[in-house]
Amino acid sequence: MSALNSHPLAESIQRTEHGIPIRNLWHMLLYAWNEIPLKNHWMLADMESAPTLDALLAFILMKLMHGRLRIGLGADYVNEAGTLRGIRGRIDFADSLKRRSFEHGEAYCEYQRYSANAPKNQIIRTTLARLIQTGQFGPDADQTNALRHRLRHLTGSLDGIDLIELTPDLIHRQRLGRNDNDYRLMLEICWLILQRQMPTEWTGGHALLALDRDALVLHNIYERFVANFFRLHLNGWIVTPQKRLEWHEKNTNPYLPSMIPDLVLQEKSSNQLIILDTKFTAHSLVENQWGREIFDSSHLYQLYAYLKSQEHISEAHRQAIGILLYPVVHKRFSERIELQDHVMRVECIDLTASWQDVERQLLELIYSPTT
Repeated sequence: MSALNSHPLAESIQRTEHGIPIRNLWHMLLYAWNEIPLKNHWMLADMESAPTLDALLAFILMKLMHGRLRIGLGADYVNEAGTLRGIRGRIDFADSLKRRSFEHGEAYCEYQRYSANAPKNQIIRTTLARLIQTGQFGPDADQTNALRHRLRHLTGSLDGIDLIELTPDLIHRQRLGRNDNDYRLMLEICWLILQRQMPTEWTGGHALLALDRDALVLHNIYERFVANFFRLHLNGWIVTPQKRLEWHEKNTNPYLPSMIPDLVLQEKSSNQLIILDTKFTAHSLVENQWGREIFDSSHLYQLYAYLKSQEHISEAHRQAIGILLYPVVHKRFSERIELQDHVMRVECIDLTASWQDVERQLLELIYSPTT
């Protein structure tokens, strides 16, 4: 049990379904979105009252959209088509003839219009509408109904913005300007909400269990949080997320899987290399056939492949350190495994601790004398 759990005020702290305090999840989201937490302290009071991840995302999305409505929705050129008395854009002769528009002194045209009914606003309004229908806002019925009412009121303020079919690809395709940071955050939230609500990637009767679905979303947040935290706080280190490693095979083989660790860190002065993989899972330890707890072999084999496949490149690669980083689930542990020239470490971060302690734990992973 962490120190926070034993604190007399622990019961008043709002937590997600996975036991992470909302305050900590809010900080994790800010790091994942490349935001500096101190710049956003003014939103923290509202965020801490959220009982679930859906509620937290809804609060942030509403706060950002209300701010955008005060200065005006961002507009863009959107494609439109219709029958016009004048000529605008490009005439669609086939449709004009089919509709017999020319006989009435009209033409069917395809043109662009500068409008707030742009895809980025359509994505946000559609996400708000989905939250009203399917958002999971906790067991308190009054609190849930109040939040749904606020969402309906905000959606009504976006009258004239079309509801569309949402896909992750559509969200990722949006191009934003330098002054659209609020839209960037809102689209990130829309993507997370869509991921939480997608039942499956396949057609048919398959369904993804809610716990597994949420774990997949939280793994993405956890991975990006750790990467951006180290990028911002590790002075004198090169931090490279999602770096593709080569197999260096003698003959090209198209069936080899990609090797992409979550993080590669290199200290500039010493060239010390660390390959780090985050694992947001409830099974950092698993039971073998005799019921004894052991490390997850697939995680260890994966990290070992990262280290061994690169060791011929340089002395720094031959002495690289590998770290598997789990959140604390049932108990906290820190284990060190020495194999030939490599050290592999299995570490845990207690995400239920105070935020200052979470940051301290992360920094000690790298700056610890046992590294």
